Amino acid sequence: MIAIGCDHGGFELKLAVESYLNLQKVDYVDCGCNGEKVDYPDIAVKVCEKITNGECDKGILLCGTGIGMSMCANKIAGIRAAVCSDTYSAKYTRLHNDANVLCMGGRVVGVGLALEIVHEFLANEFEGGRHVVRLDKMKNLEGK
Repeated sequence: MIAIGCDHGGFELKLAVESYLNLQKVDYVDCGCNGEKVDYPDIAVKVCEKITNGECDKGILLCGTGIGMSMCANKIAGIRAAVCSDTYSAKYTRLHNDANVLCMGGRVVGVGLALEIVHEFLANEFEGGRHVVRLDKMKNLEGK
């Protein structure tokens, strides 16, 4: 299950991503917004709580650039959010970093590319191996 959320800057892109998820038969929960002006930290918390409480495996956060959402999400223990504006980064943030939240900017990435990014993010799984040591070091940074 995917948790998805946006602020007003990412609303149009969220609609496109949700349409794509529907076509792919990927289950998701919409954590807002519905086009109204909201503060992106509030939406980031809603999406990330769905992941940290085990209700969802991954999340997608959308705002104007993706940066604000990722900064907020990465403040939450257990969240590894990555801003991606290309498919290579989306693939390798899953393979090597075990990212569990994809962040994108509705004012940065076009719909076609965004859907390709979502595909790569969802299609790839953490490789483990040599990356486990690095991931453990990253986890140890939480709370510092």
